[in-house]
Amino acid sequence: MTFSIVACSEDGSELGVAVASKFLAVGAAVPAAEVGAGAIATQAMANLAYRPRGLAMLAAGGEAHDVLTNLLVEDDGHEHRQAGVVDARGGAATFTGSACLPWAGGSSGVTRGGSAYAIQGNILTGPEVVEAVETSWRGSDAARPFRHRLLDALLAGDRAGGDSRGRQSASLLVVTPGGGYGGGSDVLVDLRVDDHPDPVPELVRLLGIRDLLFERPDPAACLPLEGDVADEVRRRLTTLGHTDFYLTTALEGWAGIENLEERMVPGRIDPLVLDHLRALTGDGTPGGQA
Repeated sequence: MTFSIVACSEDGSELGVAVASKFLAVGAAVPAAEVGAGAIATQAMANLAYRPRGLAMLAAGGEAHDVLTNLLVEDDGHEHRQAGVVDARGGAATFTGSACLPWAGGSSGVTRGGSAYAIQGNILTGPEVVEAVETSWRGSDAARPFRHRLLDALLAGDRAGGDSRGRQSASLLVVTPGGGYGGGSDVLVDLRVDDHPDPVPELVRLLGIRDLLFERPDPAACLPLEGDVADEVRRRLTTLGHTDFYLTTALEGWAGIENLEERMVPGRIDPLVLDHLRALTGDGTPGGQA
């Protein structure tokens, strides 16, 4: 009823799971990941205890293959299970029980660049789904953000056939040290489409919104908030009712309403923030009628 990819970035700094299914809110059941430990997908007749138990073993230094083996040995119903495990040190393993409904199977390995991955699926249209996910992952550009590569691979499997029963939900979970909102957690991305006729493209759309709102900009790429730029920003903010005497105060007030506070840089403005401001107030060009 589900297909997923569990992976670790080439440098080991990011771990993630992307999953899709003809099942309500698959993101609430399948994925788990922890910085410094690894990532897990549990599916088919999913045993949700695999998630905390597996992460604990991975955090204690267990390798993906050994952790998966231990989870299965402890579980009398393991022939009904399917699972993928990746450890933070570059190991990967996948398992498909003999009682999983066809088509069911998986693949695991390490790319040339050193990214460990485990791909698995059950009740699929055929092996071409897992093959499409693997081909996408192995051929992906390591310079492309890890989270986008995971969704690229999931979308490839979805368009190759996906779940033979149809489509309903999808999820993306990615962790990296200090990657969460305000740096207060390690959860870089936790997006879920719980009930949708075409959930994977919808998840791609949500990731684009997430990147706009929460990705932290490079200060060096931001524009100094002075001269013509400052005049334009003040004019456009005034149009929106933000008229504080101090421009930075007005900008921060507007950014908070738009959920763009993660993109604020003292004394500067992120070009994406400026583009968003322009889109809301005028023709989208510097100096245009606001």
